[in-house]
Amino acid sequence: MGVLQRIAAIGAMAFTALNCTAEPGLTDSTITIGMSAPFSGPNGAYGLDMRQTIQAYFEQVNKGGGIAGRKLELVALDDGYETERTVANTKTLLGDKNAFALLAYYGSSPTTEAMNAVFGPAKVPLVGTISGAATLREPLSANANARYMFNVRASYADETEAIVNQLVSLGMTRIGVFYQNDGFGKSGLDGVTAALKKHKLTPAAVGTVERNSLDVGKAVEAIAKASPQAVVMVTLYKPTAAFVKAMKKAGQMPMLMTLSPVGAEQLVQELANDARGIGISQVVPYPWNDVVPVVREYQKLAAKPGAYSYYGMEAYLMARTLVEGLKRAGKDLSRDKLVSALEGMGNADFGGYRVNYTGSSRLGSRFVELTVVGPGGKILK
Repeated sequence: MGVLQRIAAIGAMAFTALNCTAEPGLTDSTITIGMSAPFSGPNGAYGLDMRQTIQAYFEQVNKGGGIAGRKLELVALDDGYETERTVANTKTLLGDKNAFALLAYYGSSPTTEAMNAVFGPAKVPLVGTISGAATLREPLSANANARYMFNVRASYADETEAIVNQLVSLGMTRIGVFYQNDGFGKSGLDGVTAALKKHKLTPAAVGTVERNSLDVGKAVEAIAKASPQAVVMVTLYKPTAAFVKAMKKAGQMPMLMTLSPVGAEQLVQELANDARGIGISQVVPYPWNDVVPVVREYQKLAAKPGAYSYYGMEAYLMARTLVEGLKRAGKDLSRDKLVSALEGMGNADFGGYRVNYTGSSRLGSRFVELTVVGPGGKILK
């Protein structure tokens, strides 16, 4: 073989080896993880809380040697809780930012659109999103993109069923619904309606508010006319607070219940004493209960002692799930191996919270418990 032929052969082998081992977002020393969530606007507090926890946990993992010697690097982009920005961010994360995998998204409509338009077709896994929407829990046989959405929390159907069962057990039959006019709110409305149907009931009244809006006047008018015994609010903290204040001003005092995405801590800050008595369903363990091992581990990551929250707790569980998947995938890492490793996480116990995936299921967990805002804004179990 001539010199030029040998050089060409060596070059071809090197090129082939490079292409066989190259994986986006992966180097010998780093793994790049992408995140899209609101860090500004009316819901910015949610994303900032999540990001702080994840960054603190990644630092902890990196100090312990990382993932088979590779350090985790988080690239987090602000989407303002808007669908178009979430989709654009996902394209940027998988393109310019070269993310290996995705973590901790926010919102039903934004994440569903990103799944079906970007990360699903690209076959890049996303672990965890603040959403219990049915659109992110479709059977894999019905939507191939759903294979890459690994839910960590319970569904809105699970939350609303727990709420409705509690209200009905208290003898309430006139139950209204105040919901956000998007994938989150509509999924919650469907959940309440389905749960009521099991008790041979229907919503006593329904009112809605647009995403990122505080215009609750028409909703209050519609719901107040029915004088409901209880109202289930499928909204985030600012419109929830506006609705609560407007209902009281209208002389309406029903029992008020809301779902986990509301952000218990943010709602208390917004409403102060008016928050007392509001019931909130939760999908992760009580963040102040240091008897639970996984809670103790989360508390070590807080920005300061006592600064715990449900959003921080959930962000930790998302990150913990991803890290467990990366460890199980082994040193010879690839996206396909990560997906397979996550699929094999049947009933993984993180010390008080279990996550369960199979080859055909991405539900993660069905953990739900009810809490209430007590005196001084304290969240009580």
